[in-house]
Amino acid sequence: MAGVMLTGLMGMVGAMAHAETAQEAAVRKAVAPRLGEDAKIESVTKTPYSGLYEIQVNGDIIYTDANAQYLFVGRIVDTRTYQDYTKARLDEINAVPFADLPLDLAMKRVKGNGKRKIAVFEDPNCGYCKRFHQTLQGIDNITVYTFQYNILSPDSIAKSRDIWCAADRNKAWSDWMLNGKLPPAANADCSAPHEKVLELGKRLRVTGTPTIFFVDGSRIPGAIDAKGLEAKLATVGGGK
Repeated sequence: MAGVMLTGLMGMVGAMAHAETAQEAAVRKAVAPRLGEDAKIESVTKTPYSGLYEIQVNGDIIYTDANAQYLFVGRIVDTRTYQDYTKARLDEINAVPFADLPLDLAMKRVKGNGKRKIAVFEDPNCGYCKRFHQTLQGIDNITVYTFQYNILSPDSIAKSRDIWCAADRNKAWSDWMLNGKLPPAANADCSAPHEKVLELGKRLRVTGTPTIFFVDGSRIPGAIDAKGLEAKLATVGGGK
């Protein structure tokens, strides 16, 4: 089931790409050999900014001219409003349909009415994740889906497995993240969804922990404090 959901999720993300015009295709053809073999161009789009073309490459955005003679690496910012158009575009292309996340691969914790929802990718050896877990202690009326994204060390995989296989995995996770207390070692016949979560995180371009996903498809890479989290939750709806 998780594999089907993951395939559907990535299909929806891929469907967001637009059909390139002839000029955009020409820019792609011209710029590709200049970016090198390791550069994976995902799309080329003409922008309203001084004739520049936006190139989505390896999960980031750069810009070039119509002849692909120059590359512009940086952000496009409106000098009147100071709106960061590059950030807005990155947020748009990296948006993830929350309802299509394979939540069966995550630990689920409900506080209060649970109306507000987030999904968090965390590593058990991540100090910032532990700080964010402390922040969540003071947040009410929220459902937290925690994906154990073990990217810091092989030890992370072992700890996550012991926690996932514990009788009460949510308590075991909190005991570890808050108090440094691990549950007993898991039985040999118990397995955790490490490989599936690792694949999911890579496909969603999760490059660090914690990474927080919200119901509107947006994300925040890194820990935020209670005030910042409440403010963000207020913008995506779901009450308080």
